[in-house]
Amino acid sequence: MTHLQIAKWGNSLAVRIPADYVRQIGVKEGDQLLAQVGADGALSLRPAAQWSRKAFAQELRLNTQTLPPGTSVMAQLRDEARF
Repeated sequence: MTHLQIAKWGNSLAVRIPADYVRQIGVKEGDQLLAQVGADGALSLRPAAQWSRKAFAQELRLNTQTLPPGTSVMAQLRDEARF
């Protein structure tokens, strides 16, 4: 989680998005985001463009590297089977 600062930009307010987040969601300057405010007041930003294969592949690669290797589901079921 990162704390972001709100700054004045003309008559509006702006939030600067850190480069790490920009890479993760696969957006670039000029792209549009969809903004939604939840019932709890949470602000959600999503890329307005269609699903990005590149961003998904990057996220998958990052998540795969951080996950510990597991055991096969079938092996686990066989080990825990009660006959």
